[in-house]
Amino acid sequence: MPDATALLSSVFGFSAFRPGQAEIVEAVTEGQNVLAIMPTGGGKSLCFQLPALCREGVTVVISPLIALMRDQVRGLREAGVEAGALTSGNTEAETAEVFEALEQGRMKLLYMAPERLAAGGTERMLKRIGVTMIAVDEAHCVSQWGHDFRPDYLRIGSLRDALGVPLAAFTATADEETREEIVERLFAGRAPRLFLGGFDRPNIHLAFAPKDGPRRQILAYAAARKGQSGIVYCSSRAKTVDLAAALRAEGHSACHYHGAMDAEERREVERRFSQEDGLIVTATVAFGMGVDKPDIRWVAHADLPKSIESYYQEIGRAGRDGAPAETLTLYGPDDIRLRRTQIDEGLAPPERKQADHGRLNALLGLAEALGCRRRQLLAYFGEVSQPCGNCDLCDTPPELFDGTTAVRMGLSAILRTGESFGAGHLIDIVMGNATDKVTQRGHERLPTFGVGRDYSKSQWQAIFRQMMGRDLIRPDPERHGALRMTEAARPILRGEESVELRRDVIRAAQSARPTVKAMVSDEDAPLLSALKARRRAFAEDQRVPAYVIFPDRTLIEMAERRPVTLDQMAGIGGVGATKLQRYGAAFLEVITGAPPPAQHPQRQRLAGREAGTVFDRLSEIQLELSRGPDGTGKYLSCPHSTLRWIAERRPATLDELERAPGMGAQKAERFGPAFMEALHEA
Repeated sequence: MPDATALLSSVFGFSAFRPGQAEIVEAVTEGQNVLAIMPTGGGKSLCFQLPALCREGVTVVISPLIALMRDQVRGLREAGVEAGALTSGNTEAETAEVFEALEQGRMKLLYMAPERLAAGGTERMLKRIGVTMIAVDEAHCVSQWGHDFRPDYLRIGSLRDALGVPLAAFTATADEETREEIVERLFAGRAPRLFLGGFDRPNIHLAFAPKDGPRRQILAYAAARKGQSGIVYCSSRAKTVDLAAALRAEGHSACHYHGAMDAEERREVERRFSQEDGLIVTATVAFGMGVDKPDIRWVAHADLPKSIESYYQEIGRAGRDGAPAETLTLYGPDDIRLRRTQIDEGLAPPERKQADHGRLNALLGLAEALGCRRRQLLAYFGEVSQPCGNCDLCDTPPELFDGTTAVRMGLSAILRTGESFGAGHLIDIVMGNATDKVTQRGHERLPTFGVGRDYSKSQWQAIFRQMMGRDLIRPDPERHGALRMTEAARPILRGEESVELRRDVIRAAQSARPTVKAMVSDEDAPLLSALKARRRAFAEDQRVPAYVIFPDRTLIEMAERRPVTLDQMAGIGGVGATKLQRYGAAFLEVITGAPPPAQHPQRQRLAGREAGTVFDRLSEIQLELSRGPDGTGKYLSCPHSTLRWIAERRPATLDELERAPGMGAQKAERFGPAFMEALHEA
């Protein structure tokens, strides 16, 4: 077996392993099952590429992105290693070249996307070419708790069993839950040898800033780093295009990247970024995982990432060469609302949504940190560290003040309203804003009404944001994002503990510019998200666009009016009789938290109409008189269709009533006078 240290020098040109690499390379080379968690830039790829050269046979590498595979294959070939990739982006000539090298026994590393495992014949082909090891890059994609879940990764475990070969899995970010699922999915629950590398990237400077004209902030940040390669992550495709144009107008070399672009356009951006110095790419998170560029000098987030794992992986694309690199993350209340909405509108089960909210809370805690950011970031991944001296809060310690009184005002408002409302409604209460929703619920009579007039609305938003960041309050996904108090807040509310807040971000919020008006109020936004999630489930099941089920304006009206019966639901614009019958109960269950009482189809057809109320009264009368006035007579009842006919037609005399379909003389005699009285009252 070739010597790994000798190959490290002769093939890859390194005189020594990076910390942690040698032990992993040895274990993988020996054929042990391995799970290695290593920081971005820590040299993961070498830990399966080098063993592949030391072992007999072919190592198949499962990797999530074509760009990532192309970069690694290109680098290996430059180093004199026979490697190839089978991807949907291959030309016919490239694919033929790969198969020729495999058949001749020349190839050592074969890269494949997980989607190819579903193709017929892939397993037979891998057996035929003599695969002796499987390497899985970005292994967190196998976990539904991870932030880049790829369903086709779930096939890897069965492939390992079919080939009967060892498996080595690698990822940069995996908390304990994600690690457990990786072990279960890839190793059938049999614990592999675990290598948990440090998460610290000390060369990366960490910084967060509240949004205050985010385009201007990004342009200023890029201007101070002109000529350096950088990435600006954005939450929308449109924003990538807009920011790239703004950067070019300022004299930067910049282009955009998102998943809806043509494959050739994306490939051209990847090529330019890998080859050009000083290029800035504005991108969605679709960009970066597959770009192995060592000298990215800065990464900026124009919007808050979706989790602390996503944040860690995305900033980790800077400074992979070990030289100093910088990061900036902008955040604001709209970002938090967007990320909450994405979680709530997803189709994940409640426990997954709860965990995703927890991950977002951890990121908010990092954004609102009172001390060293790196210390807090590493603590999330289970590492203890000292203040780093390389983050914005170490550079300039934040200005703090005793925020106990303000926090207690907010907590009191949450408790006195039954932990049933979001920040928007709670802020109206503490500020003394007698909105329609406040007065409808009688909340203007609460002791907390108007106690917080010393702060503006934007300042209260900053206070509630910091309360979430300190994990004093959490949104409850089962109650449409209503804020509830955590155990950590109770000693503060009782006056047993104090709490410090950042005065600098509250002062900055005083002059914050107004945000774009949302479709609904803060109070109704979580319910709208839940309604959209239910709509999406119906749409995906029926394979139709979401608006075919209900348009947005219908869901907005549901969120604002909050019907609790099918009759009230029928009064919502866009809810006709057929849609009420198909979807009414399901959407009411989202609003009320419980399915509505079952209704006979004949009654349901009268929903929202005055005839429905008449039908209900006739049903009550019929039940009371079913065995006569004294309760001893022969049992009689009218069909539901008869009650509907009477409720709609409203006969004016007993003779007309007797002629109603399904009525007759006997029933008219028993029920007629009472029915006519009810019709007269109606």
